[in-house]
Amino acid sequence: MKKYILHLSDLFSEEGFSDGEELDLRDVEGTNCYCGSDSAKELRVRLKDVPADAVHWIDTGDYHYLTLLFLEKIKEPFSLILIDNHPDDQPSAFDEPGLLSCGSWVREARKLDFFTTSQSDPVYLSIDLDYLSPDEFRTDWNQGTASVDMMLEDIRKAVSGRRIIGIDICGGITLSKGAKDSDLLMNRRLRERISGFIDGL
Repeated sequence: MKKYILHLSDLFSEEGFSDGEELDLRDVEGTNCYCGSDSAKELRVRLKDVPADAVHWIDTGDYHYLTLLFLEKIKEPFSLILIDNHPDDQPSAFDEPGLLSCGSWVREARKLDFFTTSQSDPVYLSIDLDYLSPDEFRTDWNQGTASVDMMLEDIRKAVSGRRIIGIDICGGITLSKGAKDSDLLMNRRLRERISGFIDGL
C-alpha cells in the first residue's frame, strides 16, 4: 500500500519520521481534538486524492477523527478493527451539526452505508498508539498497558485471513505537550518498527 504522512501538528517533524508522501495540513484551522464542519469540508477537499486503500500516518490522537474521512471513501461492505485504549464512540460534547471529534468518530462511522460487523468482510485497521504502555511509547493521552509485541500479535490475530482495505496509525506527543528528546527518539524508532510490520501484513 502507498503511505501518507499527514502533518496536522509538528509531531513528525520533531520526531524526524518520514515514511511516505507528506501532506501539510497545519494551516487548516480548528482541527485539534474537535473539527467543525467548515474545517472538515476543507480537510475533505485537501484529502480528496488520498485513497482509503493506503497507510495513513495521522499525527497525534487529537486527530483520530480523520479515520472517518477515509472510511467515507470505501464503497464496499467493510468492518472496522480498532486498536485503541479508548472506544472513541462517545456522544459529542457539543450539539453542532457536522462536528467531528477524536472521541466520537466511531459513533459516526457506524452510520455509514457500508459499515458492517461481519467476520467475512474486508477490514479497515485503525491503530491508536495510546494502546501501548508509556514504557513502550509516549502519547499525550491516558495509555494502556500493552507491550509492542502484544499489540502486534493482537493486530495479526485481528486481520488474519481477511483482506485489508486501509490502515491508519495515530498517537504521539509533541514538544509543546511536554515531550522530551528521548520520547521523540523512542517514538520514532517504534514507528519505524510498525512500518516494517505493516509492510508484512
